[in-house]
Amino acid sequence: MTVRPIRSIGVTAPGRPAILEDVEPEPGAGQAWVRTEWSGISAGTEVALVRGTDPQHQLGWDPDLRAFGITGTTAGYPIRALGYMEVGRITESRTDALAEGALVAMAYGHRTGRCADPATMPVIPVPDDLDPLLGVYLAQMGPICVNGLLHAAAALAGPAAGVDEGVRGRVVLVTGAGVIGLLSALLAVRHGAAEVLVVDPSPQRRGVAEALGLPALADADDTWLAVKQRWRHAPGDAGADVTLQCRGHDAALATGLKALRPQGVVVDLGFYQAGADRVRLGEEFHHNGLSVVCAQIGRVPRGMAGAWPRVALAAVTLDLLRGRGKDIRTHLLTDVVPFEEGPRLLADLAERRLPGPPLQAVLRMPSD
Repeated sequence: MTVRPIRSIGVTAPGRPAILEDVEPEPGAGQAWVRTEWSGISAGTEVALVRGTDPQHQLGWDPDLRAFGITGTTAGYPIRALGYMEVGRITESRTDALAEGALVAMAYGHRTGRCADPATMPVIPVPDDLDPLLGVYLAQMGPICVNGLLHAAAALAGPAAGVDEGVRGRVVLVTGAGVIGLLSALLAVRHGAAEVLVVDPSPQRRGVAEALGLPALADADDTWLAVKQRWRHAPGDAGADVTLQCRGHDAALATGLKALRPQGVVVDLGFYQAGADRVRLGEEFHHNGLSVVCAQIGRVPRGMAGAWPRVALAAVTLDLLRGRGKDIRTHLLTDVVPFEEGPRLLADLAERRLPGPPLQAVLRMPSD
């Protein structure tokens, strides 16, 4: 097989992100070459891989049983590429499906180039009327958030529901004002939520939420009470209809559960690497008949897969980016740094050396 050299940002050993020399296949019939222009950093996921604290590296994963800690074999290093938020230009094409010169969004990691096969991987067009930097949200990060709304819709209105039916006319709590939380909150507003409230411990992130027109509260021990006092429906019935839980900390999940009205639903987009000791399943979860549903990007709700391939999730994302793109560009995309500085930035994030870490950093890829 003929290959083409590329560079990627990976991890050679725990705590050691680096630029690696790698290769991609030369494009064949039905394929195209994508030269990467921008690559977004998903800090939570990537920092876990830099540190080696993710469960695949700690426990090992059995893909058949879909369980951790069975085989005794953990994931190893090097990790050849991190990330899933790329925008690139098609420079060579051997398929009518991908025109040379077109800008596309894909999820293949911080790599300078990629052999793209539209038959086996989502390739999302970035339209000319969209700021190309916003394209980093089209292939995966935006669909993650849209999938959260889909899970709310399925839980509250059934598998035939539209994407808006979990939030339209409802009061929605969003725990976590990172990128996923803020995009999820904006999606809930765009799809007709009666009110959306964002909760986060960081005053800086609450400030971003408010700049986006989203009311925000600090996540404290009594925040749940403020939510229930804000949203009173009837005697014995107060709180959020649905919580979109977007922060990988058990305190946020505990707040999200405690703040729900009876038979409310937490749609969980968080990743709890340290467990969830603060979640008390014998309290409100039991006595109010609550539900927790994991919205994981690898699957849409049962019964919805045919109607919601990745391109459909991307289309809902594009609608949001067209409607709120200027605000998202201003308030979420906080840092654009050269590709060569990516390993240093990831190491600084992993070691918590940055006094004000970026909300969303994007790597500007080399032009060669």
